[in-house]
Amino acid sequence: MPYWNFSGKFLGKYVTICNTNLLYRFWGDIMIYLDYAANTPIDKEVIEYFTKESMKYIANPNSSHQLGREAKDRMDEITENIAQMLSVKSSEIIYTSGASEANNLALKGLARVNRHNGKHIISTFLEHSSVSGTLSYLQEQGYEIDLVNVTPDGHIDISHLKELLRKDTILVSICYVDSELGVVQPIEEIAGILKDYPNCFFHSDATQAVGKIPISIDNIDCITFTPHKFFGLNGCGVLVKKDHVILEPLIHGGSSTTLYRSGTPVLGQAASIEKALELAITNLDDRYDYVRKLNDKLKKELLSYEKVRINSTKYSIPHILNLSVRGVKATEFTKALEQEGVCVSIKSACSVVNTPSRPVFAVTKDRKNALASWRISLSHMTKEEEIEQFLKAFSICYDKFK
Repeated sequence: MPYWNFSGKFLGKYVTICNTNLLYRFWGDIMIYLDYAANTPIDKEVIEYFTKESMKYIANPNSSHQLGREAKDRMDEITENIAQMLSVKSSEIIYTSGASEANNLALKGLARVNRHNGKHIISTFLEHSSVSGTLSYLQEQGYEIDLVNVTPDGHIDISHLKELLRKDTILVSICYVDSELGVVQPIEEIAGILKDYPNCFFHSDATQAVGKIPISIDNIDCITFTPHKFFGLNGCGVLVKKDHVILEPLIHGGSSTTLYRSGTPVLGQAASIEKALELAITNLDDRYDYVRKLNDKLKKELLSYEKVRINSTKYSIPHILNLSVRGVKATEFTKALEQEGVCVSIKSACSVVNTPSRPVFAVTKDRKNALASWRISLSHMTKEEEIEQFLKAFSICYDKFK
């Protein structure tokens, strides 16, 4: 029996009580959480570390008195530890309120500073809305946006990328791993191509990659992520901006830990990023292997259903499994699953509802399939018995729509 924590709060007609990834209602029903790509619960070590550091260092790290200097020294130490884990310089770390702000800062900042070299930007159909929405904004400001084609395996079409590149291309933004299909892009190959374009910068949203797979960012100019995707706190994020890159800030108001993002440094949040990243990297291989095993079981069982189509490809990380049930809208099937006690997602949590999945449509070229697609996302906290319970719930829902 799981440990019951009766510190839950009233939500509507029932109490929700959280124990790791299971949500318990007071009448005994179990909600199975399979939406880790949207948000992960905070690791106990992370919240304890956040609390300890926040209570120990109470002063503003930018204050000139003794307590301020002590806080700054600790802030610098935390930043250096994060930088070492990412194999970058501490001067290249910019703290933000999350990946959305980090993406906005990178894209708008690069576009503004480099507009004298051109206004052409290349991206993909796979991007999170914080990237695609920012690019739409830049398009309204007079920038020209081209989207590179995607092949059936989910990779960008390298030949098409080469065709799109021009002398006035100032920015290429391609996610490391997309949030709907989970496809890992050939980042090193892309970076190699861009070396022939000295005025073109490479940005990658690595929100679904950091903490899940090994990453290499040596040849990426700007990379973004947030720790709430790997059991850290919400409300904080990181932009790694290489030293040779100049940005126009989004937030003005003086120096913080960097000239590029004003605001009082939040030492506790930085410490929580450090701890979450440390735990994720230390346990990376074991967690990956475990999630791969769960993913393999799911695919084997789901493909036994005639109407099921797996949209994730051989290049997808095991943490994300995108599928469709032919003839059934995603909104209808996921609602039926929720009634059976299962929480999954339709597209990214930040996407517009009742619209086709852009990544799924880009890969399958099938609008009906894109409307029917939804996402299971796993973690090392997903239990094997939960997978069994999900499969039973899936079978019940599948039969409803026959």
